[in-house]
Amino acid sequence: MLRRLPVLLGLLFLISLSARAQDRIELFGGYSFQRFGATPARNLNGWEVSADYRLVPLVSITADLDSQYGLPSNLDARTLHFMVGPKISLPTFGHYAPYVHALGGLGHLWAGQAQMSVAVAVGGGIDMPIAPLFSWRLIQADYLMTRFPHGPQNSIRLSTGLVFHF
Repeated sequence: MLRRLPVLLGLLFLISLSARAQDRIELFGGYSFQRFGATPARNLNGWEVSADYRLVPLVSITADLDSQYGLPSNLDARTLHFMVGPKISLPTFGHYAPYVHALGGLGHLWAGQAQMSVAVAVGGGIDMPIAPLFSWRLIQADYLMTRFPHGPQNSIRLSTGLVFHF
């Protein structure tokens, strides 16, 4: 019996770690629309994925990756952004969970040639719980600023999709 005690304590420790990690990690994936603010402005459709790690009850660190592509009339434009930053969850309003975030990182543009830039996004969104382990991100709206060589771009990015909680 005494030999089994360390094994039992080890199993209890592992179980408590997984229970403590509940809702510490969120993974988001979904559709993304960007009104790319270059001259001429373009509407781009694509995808966005992000991962949040909750540090304290209302503050998380977010890593965000998105890519948008031109519509058939302007297939020559593609964007890719990788940004990281803090996310602050606001108190829930009924079944809705609003948040704000500020992200910074790199942007990549292909419009006939490849270009790199600093990228900054400021915005927020609203999540609605559907089941214990996932939510629907009703909307995420961001002001997205890049500075590619042909001048600054002030864009709007809208996203929606599923959020998985671990």
